[in-house]
Amino acid sequence: MRILRFDREPVTGFVHPQTFQTETGIELLSRDGNIRTLPYGEVKVLCFVQDFDDELPELNNRLFASRPKSAGLWVRMAFRDGALMDGLLPNNLLIPDPYGFTVTPPDLTVTPQRVFVPRAALKSIHVMAVVGSGLGRSKKSDDRQISIFDA
Repeated sequence: MRILRFDREPVTGFVHPQTFQTETGIELLSRDGNIRTLPYGEVKVLCFVQDFDDELPELNNRLFASRPKSAGLWVRMAFRDGALMDGLLPNNLLIPDPYGFTVTPPDLTVTPQRVFVPRAALKSIHVMAVVGSGLGRSKKSDDRQISIFDA
């Protein structure tokens, strides 16, 4: 993974996907074997990448060009430095995250395919739409069902 920080050089290393979030910050194992904890206040985004040498695309002002096709909550995040980024959150209120949000960024053809954004890095977050909820779909009528009203 690669951590992009406010006004500092990026940090690369390894995190445990279930336990990297601690009360004090993001715990990571650096490439030289040292364990570090980066405070949430200095982290902008944590990018889950497959290869450290891959060039990251510009994450600032990375927005969906049209309504996303995947199911979830389409959110627009405004960072403290003025940058904007869209993402998809899972539409599941049973898995709240007290330290931040793990989102799927707009373009899945390039790395990173998952991004963790700490709450401390955001100025605001807005839900743009609920995608794929199934609430607007009408059920297919069953021809075997008898109507009690004449049409």
